Amino acid sequence: MSEIVTRLLDLNGQTALITGGSRGLGLQIAEALGEAGARIILTSRKATDLEAACNHLRAAGIDASWFAGDAADAAHVQKIGEAALTLSGGIDILVNNAGTTWGCAAEVYPLEAWDKIMNLNLRSVFMMSQYIARECMIPRRKGRILMVASIASLSGMSSGRKAAAYYASKAGLANLTRALAAEWGEYGITVNAIAPGWFPSKMSRGTIDIVGEDVMASQTPLGRLGEDDDLKGAALLFASNASKYITGQVLAVDGGYSAVGR
Repeated sequence: MSEIVTRLLDLNGQTALITGGSRGLGLQIAEALGEAGARIILTSRKATDLEAACNHLRAAGIDASWFAGDAADAAHVQKIGEAALTLSGGIDILVNNAGTTWGCAAEVYPLEAWDKIMNLNLRSVFMMSQYIARECMIPRRKGRILMVASIASLSGMSSGRKAAAYYASKAGLANLTRALAAEWGEYGITVNAIAPGWFPSKMSRGTIDIVGEDVMASQTPLGRLGEDDDLKGAALLFASNASKYITGQVLAVDGGYSAVGR
């Protein structure tokens, strides 16, 4: 790579805080940013998962730390934010990846399930973004915020999956991305989102098993599901200076699934 391209993608000296980073897509993003030189701070609810994830990252030569907490709890968000800022001295990159789903027909969808999805997938993202922006990025007049949305933010239903709250929360997250980008651009903060397609993970495995991996792969122009490195390029783009003139965007990383009319 040229010196200019290398410099644009270099994250040495920067710190990334990643919610829901102990496994799946969050851990893949942590690998990408850590491989580019960033110091990684992971957070999720389970300490055992976080410790295992940090050991995995450290084995690859990545500086990794963790704090356990519930991103849907406002008090936990503040404690995580305070601890991360104390440890690092400043967060350069915030990745909002924590999320969950609940499959159920809309006419019998439990309100407690609706609230759980909205609280974690949308409210918690706003709380964490607000805290890190207010306490760190706005005063420093710089920062990168990356949302992990979903192709569910781009359509009403995929593969026959009934999950109204999940679709609504991810659509809300896409528009929150645009709203924060518009408000915080004056402070040098970029806010963008990745919309992953079908990646095998703990959250998606149930749907993939029901529909069939081959069937789902056949619905994408590239003819396969997402793999272990497929989010890394997009995550590094939005976390680095390679995207310094990109904000308020939602990028589908789905093998072309969302480009096919259904």
